[in-house]
Amino acid sequence: MPPRKTPTERQKRLGAELRRMRMAAGLSTDYAAGLLGIDRTKISNIEAGVRVITPDRLRTLVCNYACDDQAYMAALEAMAADRERGWWERYRGSLPAGLLDIAELEWHAARVRTSQVMHLPGLLQTEEYARAIFGAVLPRLPRLEVELRVAHRMERQQIFERDRPLEYVGYIHEAALRMQFGGRKVTKDQLNYLLSASEREGTVLRVLPVEAGALPGAGHATLYAEGPVPQLDTVQLDQAHGPEFLFAESQLAKCRAHLDWMDEAALDPARSQDFIRSIARDL
Repeated sequence: MPPRKTPTERQKRLGAELRRMRMAAGLSTDYAAGLLGIDRTKISNIEAGVRVITPDRLRTLVCNYACDDQAYMAALEAMAADRERGWWERYRGSLPAGLLDIAELEWHAARVRTSQVMHLPGLLQTEEYARAIFGAVLPRLPRLEVELRVAHRMERQQIFERDRPLEYVGYIHEAALRMQFGGRKVTKDQLNYLLSASEREGTVLRVLPVEAGALPGAGHATLYAEGPVPQLDTVQLDQAHGPEFLFAESQLAKCRAHLDWMDEAALDPARSQDFIRSIARDL
């Protein structure tokens, strides 16, 4: 199979895990290439996510890398075996690849936790609210680009409608609830939609009121996606240049600490619903 030109974040992550294991075992690319009977450059391409690896070849590498974690091995094999094109692939070439990577990350996550300070959670936005957010981007996006991004964002919500809906916890700062993107009516409709979503099984919303005081971190919108095993957890941060994906253990630990702090400081789900309802009522 020819090399990929632009691997997805998920494909790059699989390669990065293989590279991490090889280096932890103190083995060279020449040694790994010898195990598979291929050129060493192909090992480098596999580890960069550029070249496909079959589950059988992956197991050969992992076993020789002295990995004895069966659950971890099985999760990596599942990633290697997954060749199905997700719905987000329809947008490839029309939208930035990072937006498609977010959708793919959510789709394969066991659970997602997010924190929002300025915008409301992307997975729970109404069409008009999303359109207002994308319409505020600088430099301004062409109308077609805005509509494509809105359509993609709405399709992300199908993750709550599949046979095994996504388990989701969202921490929302009061500031995000009070920002009137699109005006009062759009904001009111959006808050009412949040209330409706919070009644859905598996979806929990927690509000962090301004009275909680200072909060840790720089206020980035954060998505923590739990993988099938802890080694495959991923953090996605919103940045001005686009989404950033992190998975070093120190980065994961820092993000978990921030989310755990919010879990302690935020209102419980019932009081959070009352808080959102009171803001919507005043609009």
